[in-house]
Amino acid sequence: MLNSINPHSNELIDSYREHSQHQVETIINSAWNCFNGYRESTFTERSTWLRKSSELLKSRRSELAMLMTLEMGKPIQQSYAEIDKCSWVCEFYAENGPKYLTDEIVQTEATKSYVTFQPLGVILGVMPWNFPFWQVFRFACPTLMAGNTCLLKHSSNVSGCALAIEDIFRLAGFPSHAFTTLLIPGKKVESVIAHKAVKAVSLTGSTATGIAIAGSAARYLKKTVLELGGSDPYIVLDDADIKLAADASVTSRLINSGQSCIAAKRFIVTSSIYRDFCGEFLRVMSSKKMGNPADSANDIGPQARLDLRDELDLQVKKSVQEGAKLLLGGKTPDMPGAYYPPTILSDVKPGMTAFEEELFGPAAAIVKADTEDEAIQFANRSPFGLGAAVFTSDTRKGEVIAKTRLEAGSCFVNSFVKSDPRLPFGGIKQSGYGRELALYGIREFVNIKSVYIR
Repeated sequence: MLNSINPHSNELIDSYREHSQHQVETIINSAWNCFNGYRESTFTERSTWLRKSSELLKSRRSELAMLMTLEMGKPIQQSYAEIDKCSWVCEFYAENGPKYLTDEIVQTEATKSYVTFQPLGVILGVMPWNFPFWQVFRFACPTLMAGNTCLLKHSSNVSGCALAIEDIFRLAGFPSHAFTTLLIPGKKVESVIAHKAVKAVSLTGSTATGIAIAGSAARYLKKTVLELGGSDPYIVLDDADIKLAADASVTSRLINSGQSCIAAKRFIVTSSIYRDFCGEFLRVMSSKKMGNPADSANDIGPQARLDLRDELDLQVKKSVQEGAKLLLGGKTPDMPGAYYPPTILSDVKPGMTAFEEELFGPAAAIVKADTEDEAIQFANRSPFGLGAAVFTSDTRKGEVIAKTRLEAGSCFVNSFVKSDPRLPFGGIKQSGYGRELALYGIREFVNIKSVYIR
């Protein structure tokens, strides 16, 4: 059984019976059979179904947001925002998908030559619990718009969300089996990848999981897009607006109670403003309220599971033992649920756990840099490369740093890093490869085919 447990109360919400091997085989074959007809649907039809999906998300906003909050502990206001963003990505690809996939004429000596974008078949999405709707919709909308069919293997603790998403696409008018959920544990994913009907895999998850999935896919020559972990650095330079930087940094660090791949993790501050920044960061972080995520007054909910909370607590304790100073939090509260308080570690240095590892929770690591160059060196001294930001009053300098000196897939100036349907999203190094969203995302799972006619 796949169990969904409320991380606020530790109570069982529901249990879901795993699909048998026969059921898995049937679902995959049904997705392939559906593809052979679905690929003939028009862009207009697919756009209509995506727009209807958007409408259903809007009409069921409260219900779906609460489901998310109950299953993985997301603060309810952020759950509402996640549903709204899913509605947006449906509308974005309904509007822009057709032009992104229109044949491109190329002038050659041929009578006619062009590039066309043809669907591949059944695409498997292996998705995480931290954004249980958004991660799925940002994978599914471009994939469906391109004429592929989708299989979803979601995290076991958010099976209710997975089935609700399947219901949205079905009610929106997509053909039966165009989007289907597989209720299976992670150990059974390789057998799905091996199936001849499955043509590619999109994964959002940890680096370790990405390595395993990429290895499995490589054995069967299946394409992968991987969006993995991150330890995003935010550089705060001497001339930065300290209040702006601290507000943006705390907002980013506490998104989803700190459980986000692109949340700010390491705050690298030049020495002349280090003390002032630490003080402002502490003031803002201390003002955030932790408690029942269903209460809109609270900014921080529980961690998604007790084992994840305990792993974060161990990382914080190790960092203190290594010489980091605890400015706030750092102690597991005596209360039910998987709660961990807002935590600030200062005087973090390279080599410490809080610098080298991803802290997946509401714990911030503040690092002092003597110079701008050292700050950039510290930012890039990481195996990860998902997002990064720089804060400075000199926006031209900030742009140069973001464009040419920071090693990450998304670099922001005077703002916190976020995904946006209009911009490609993904990482480098151990944060993965490939891109989601925008034009680049919709062309990941198509055959980019050259046609040449004499």
